[in-house]
Amino acid sequence: MTDKPFEIPETVETIAPVALAQQLADGEPIGILDTRAPDSVDDWRIDGPGVEFANVPYYEFLDGVTDDSLAALPDARPLYTVCAKGESSRFVADRLDDAGVDDVIAVADGMAGWERVLTSTELDVDTAATVVQFHRPASGCLSYLVVSGDEAVVVDPLRAFADDYVAAAADHGADLVAAVDTHVHADHVSGVRALQRDHGVPTMVPAGAVQRGLDYESPYQTIADGETISVGSVAIEAVHTPGHTSGMTSFLVEDTVLLTGDGLFVESVARPDLEDGDEGAPDAASQLYETLQERVLSLPEATVVAPGHASDGTPRAADGSFTARLGDIVDSLDVLTLERAAFVERVLGDMPPRPTNYEEIIATNLGEQQVADDLVAELERGPNNCAASADTMRGD
Repeated sequence: MTDKPFEIPETVETIAPVALAQQLADGEPIGILDTRAPDSVDDWRIDGPGVEFANVPYYEFLDGVTDDSLAALPDARPLYTVCAKGESSRFVADRLDDAGVDDVIAVADGMAGWERVLTSTELDVDTAATVVQFHRPASGCLSYLVVSGDEAVVVDPLRAFADDYVAAAADHGADLVAAVDTHVHADHVSGVRALQRDHGVPTMVPAGAVQRGLDYESPYQTIADGETISVGSVAIEAVHTPGHTSGMTSFLVEDTVLLTGDGLFVESVARPDLEDGDEGAPDAASQLYETLQERVLSLPEATVVAPGHASDGTPRAADGSFTARLGDIVDSLDVLTLERAAFVERVLGDMPPRPTNYEEIIATNLGEQQVADDLVAELERGPNNCAASADTMRGD
């Protein structure tokens, strides 16, 4: 028996969320039929290049498949049905299969499974270090592993995937010697303390973050502008890049790869209103202008920018990562060519909604409150929105 208004079929074909993520990365044309209620879909869904998306709630299929529901289906195949936990999507897939719709596959575990996916891509860069980019497609969050010899550092780790970073370092024959944040994040719960608690990895935070009232019970190290982290034979330099937050710090790997956190993205620049709100946003935007002009754009054009986030439409580099040459970013974002006043006006002119639960996430990352591991995913659901509007930055 079930307390649901439908029986959950046992024989429906399913796809693992990680396999679906690979199809999205490959840009293959696919259809996504989201069977959740519309208000659950508005801010959080599976999307990307090559995706034809439709939302038809499962309850529209309780009395069978109608001409209207068939007309609403994406034309692309395969057609993947997805719901919250993988139950109603199996029911809908079974109904569509019985109605003669071809190549319908349910996403195993639904969006709950999707949010547990973490993929990795090794950057094709000319450094003595190996740099691996991790991507969480459910939120667009990017984190990094820098490996040299038998040592590794993880930058901007997510708490939900702490064990994965340790395993990834081991796969490269290395141990984690530090877990580092670029800033106090507003869109996800940081993994630096979980890595210290569960795996003994030293925690490192930008010196500027402490001034915001950082209150960790466990010990931590700070790193200031110009200081370096030694990883095997490689030195990673801290570059203070305020604007998104006052303590925002980028990390330069061998003068070749700049891990920019939320300061500069492939398609946009940082939003400046998450630390001091609307009142402090103009000053923060002005500071961001100075940071970009004097500290980032002064680097060689060939510098590879490796940001902290990617959107569903962010293009991938030739190596499959969400990175780009600094010179190419400058060529594509005319906001970077503006004078200070025009830059500030452009950045503040079309700000997206703030990240879901951002105040609670900031408080958690400052150490002001505790969140149980099983509640982290719920807190993080929704778009990260840590960037200014990409279309506006291009002048579209």
